[in-house]
Amino acid sequence: MTDYAEEQRNELEAIESIYEDSFTVLSDEPTSFTITVTSDAGEQGETVEATLKFTYVEKYPDEPPLWEIYAQDNLEDGDALNILTLLQQQAEENLGMVMIFTLVTAVQEKLNEIVDLMKNRQEEEKRRKEREAEEAEKVAFQGTVVTIENFLAWKANFELEVAELRHKKQKEEEQTGKTKLTGKQLFETDHNLDTSDIQFLEDAGNSVEVDESLFQDIEDLDLDEDDPDFDPLEMGSDED
Repeated sequence: MTDYAEEQRNELEAIESIYEDSFTVLSDEPTSFTITVTSDAGEQGETVEATLKFTYVEKYPDEPPLWEIYAQDNLEDGDALNILTLLQQQAEENLGMVMIFTLVTAVQEKLNEIVDLMKNRQEEEKRRKEREAEEAEKVAFQGTVVTIENFLAWKANFELEVAELRHKKQKEEEQTGKTKLTGKQLFETDHNLDTSDIQFLEDAGNSVEVDESLFQDIEDLDLDEDDPDFDPLEMGSDED
């Protein structure tokens, strides 16, 4: 008849000596303890860690112990599930033999694999970001490809903006009563323009004399300044 209690005590003593710094007894009835397992450090010093909790059942090792991940560090949920699956597989393969050391060793190897996968994930993430940056640079360099659809959309928006600007300008002119005056109208409304050039020359120190007799009959002239073909030089030639 198998003495389960004796086998469990002997294994517990061996486990405590092997994992002295990471072994903690939680209870004696039933026997429950934790072992903290840490991966080897990766190239960047990264590690993953899992604290495994084991509880002996009455007929252990003919029946598997209970286990759970008691605590974890830098371990993703998917990796934690893989570890639990690994423990189940190892326990089934080692029924009838004390197996805590075998289970912990399997988890240790799994954590090392996870660190290697982390490196691959980081490299893949780096390559992905580089590809995205290259694509963004290409788009910025090439600009937007012109198609019939986006050209027509741009044209419609442009025409709408122009129409709005014209309407706004027309409305402002109507509100202010602003109209564009011709040169003749400017002289008729502002008599200061008649002497502005003369005043300018006098201020500059130049003496200007004006023969007013030249302008006595100017009102009798039939001048059509609005005629685009009007040429004052032709009038002088006709008189000759």
